[in-house]
Amino acid sequence: MLSPRQLFLLNTAQTSPSPRLLEIESAEGMYLYDYNGKSYMDLVSGFAVSNTGHRNAKVVQAIKDQADKYLHLTVYGEFIQSPQVKFASKLSSILPDSLSSVYFVNSGAEATEGAMKLAKRFTGRSEIIACKDSYHGSTQGALSVMGNEHYKQAYRPLLPGIRFIEFNNYIDLDLISTNTAAVIMETIQGEAGVRVPDINYMQRLRKRCNETGTLLILDEIQTGFGRTGTLFAFEHFNIKPDILLLAKGMGGGMPIGAFISSNEIMSVLKENPILGHITTFGGHPVSCAAGLANLEVIIEEELYKDVPLKESLFRKYLQHPEIKEIRGMGLMLCIQLNSFEQVENVSRRCVENGIIIDWFLHCDTAMRIAPPLIITDNEIHKACATIIEALEFYRAGIAK
Repeated sequence: MLSPRQLFLLNTAQTSPSPRLLEIESAEGMYLYDYNGKSYMDLVSGFAVSNTGHRNAKVVQAIKDQADKYLHLTVYGEFIQSPQVKFASKLSSILPDSLSSVYFVNSGAEATEGAMKLAKRFTGRSEIIACKDSYHGSTQGALSVMGNEHYKQAYRPLLPGIRFIEFNNYIDLDLISTNTAAVIMETIQGEAGVRVPDINYMQRLRKRCNETGTLLILDEIQTGFGRTGTLFAFEHFNIKPDILLLAKGMGGGMPIGAFISSNEIMSVLKENPILGHITTFGGHPVSCAAGLANLEVIIEEELYKDVPLKESLFRKYLQHPEIKEIRGMGLMLCIQLNSFEQVENVSRRCVENGIIIDWFLHCDTAMRIAPPLIITDNEIHKACATIIEALEFYRAGIAK
């Protein structure tokens, strides 16, 4: 009989030539557990998904309660479904008044696709400006606004009318014009290796969009739901987007995403033609129930309040000659090393010692730190000690 590992390699589509191949039996809080009972502290959160930890009790209970009532009923937007209504209302209550209309989808990439369509439809323009080294998903539209040709060239032709600017470059803001339907930008660039913009740059960006009638789409798919120390990262910059993208940490581990805008902007999807954007499973009742419970946990337990302190502890403990820089904000951090070989070997050593860590799509010379917000001070200390040991182990191996 074939083992699960053999079946995984045989029947499950692969995304890389060297998957991690960890076989996980269960997960709880900060930890994943394999079939031998070995624990792994998760410093990646399933890539910024498990902000409240794995299998948060309130999220799991909400899933069970909703599963006892109903699952999928019909395509999104036609029936009044309580989980959708409650979650949309809660989101609207914590966002600026101009972000009052929530369109639920299944993922961050779908949120990107919907927002791009919405911006074109509302403005009547076709040009979209994105940033170099950006990442907004892997569907064809989202891939079109990815700012890394290496990952795009095999799939061209992609969408026309896309222009790219340098993130945090003031001069490039002049490229935003009355031909531009939208600027789509990560509030903090993730896969570029966690690049935090200047507050003045973000405010100039907002001003330029206002001057040209361009919609500002802020991608908070990684930064949302407390990861940077506020519920949403745009709060750090004293600006508001016209369209907000959410996913990842939104569902407490369940698949869900959303693009959110004003009632005025969102209304253009209703007619000429009707059903201007459609999703079968978007806003799935179980995912919405989980998302609402997840958000309530973050707010009621104020999980975002201690995030700046936890960031400072990571910066304090991660002191080593091989670490060139630590970038980021809150629990969205990047450890800059020297090479991909070093990152690969250090991360492999960390996994052997029970710490899951990873790297970035557009910055493979750096390691990602994005643990669940529930990580404790002692766990931070232990994780950092393991990373330092791995760096020492690598350096000793090189010296031989």
